[in-house]
Amino acid sequence: MSWARDWLGNVVFADREIENEQLELTDKKANYILGPNLTLKNCTLVLKVSWRNLSIRGVRFIDCTFEVKQELKNYQQWICASLKGCRFKGRLWGCDFGHWPDYGSDPEYQFGSIEDCDFSEARLDGCRFHGCDPSTLRFPKWPCFTFLDPIGRSREFNSTPWPGRFGRIIVDDFRDQPPSTKALTYFAPTEAKRCDTTPEELKAVIEKFDCIVY
Repeated sequence: MSWARDWLGNVVFADREIENEQLELTDKKANYILGPNLTLKNCTLVLKVSWRNLSIRGVRFIDCTFEVKQELKNYQQWICASLKGCRFKGRLWGCDFGHWPDYGSDPEYQFGSIEDCDFSEARLDGCRFHGCDPSTLRFPKWPCFTFLDPIGRSREFNSTPWPGRFGRIIVDDFRDQPPSTKALTYFAPTEAKRCDTTPEELKAVIEKFDCIVY
């Protein structure tokens, strides 16, 4: 493994290219800093830390596999990474991927991109995909489901009766999403419980749309 530990105890991967290696980011006492000027090709990254212990800045991931062993929550720094041909496994909640130009003015926030990535073995909930072509992505199947073009189709989605409070809590919010939002993925059991409905009732409505992947 190619890494360096700085005087503060941070584990730093930067200013290099790493290929065909497995990176174990699992030490809960460490802060893992990836980037800047880092390229990872055909690597496996095992993640078992919270968002507080993981920093991604200006990294190119090419044909990499992410094995998320601990649910990664509210992680926006994927938008500081270029992801091409990567695979995700495990649970991700409230994460953002792709190019979100309005997130910040720093150059690192303009670096993000995502294409040809596979989330079919992941469980996503409340995850957004920005500034990308969703047709190049493989989204997880039911009980996950993905709204395509949620902003452009917000009127269509809002004109449909949704069970429980799903319409008021989730669908009404589509028009207020960042303009760069191209897709939104949710996990039916969690959202059904939050919105006082059932996965089966949600699926009955979802099946009516050809712009929802499930």
